[in-house]
Amino acid sequence: MEIFNPTDKNNFLSMLKSEFIQRQLNKTAVWNIPKRNFLIKLLLGSIDGKAYEIQMPFHVSDGKNIHIGKNFFANWNCAILDRARVTIGDNVMLAPNVIITSISHPKWHEERNVKIMENSFEPQKRGNIEVVAPVSIGNSVWIASNSVVCPGVTIGDNTIIGAGSVVTKDIPSNVFACGVPCKVVRKITEEDKMNFFE
Repeated sequence: MEIFNPTDKNNFLSMLKSEFIQRQLNKTAVWNIPKRNFLIKLLLGSIDGKAYEIQMPFHVSDGKNIHIGKNFFANWNCAILDRARVTIGDNVMLAPNVIITSISHPKWHEERNVKIMENSFEPQKRGNIEVVAPVSIGNSVWIASNSVVCPGVTIGDNTIIGAGSVVTKDIPSNVFACGVPCKVVRKITEEDKMNFFE
């Protein structure tokens, strides 16, 4: 984990750019796919393939630290807080209201309280610190509605996170996991196949 000061003057232009692009993106009509794709590519750090399946509203803290793979899908009202790197693999699906956050705060109350910070862009020089850690989501992961993925977590390939889960620790590949905190329920096996395409 690392310390991050969100009110540092060095972060101001990046945050301003992110806020401006998000406002434009969330006002863009659903049928205007070229404009949406253009804005998404401006907002995010990198995209491997087209980003045509992000439903609005969509929120990020910075955007530049988000790196997504092919065939990414995010449903309505997803938020990615990316003060640290957030890596998302191919064929990942995020259901409505999913939150992925690389941001936490100090556990000791005095360290998380607002204080005067000389390099703050706030008018009264106020600010506080965040504790940040990268998040990694593997290929073919489905995160169901109202789930939260916490800082420093890795989710393995082909895994499903059940609705309403809070993922506080790493989850391995090829499992169904859910709960608060999120825990592995069982492996996903060949018996789960529905044989739609045979």
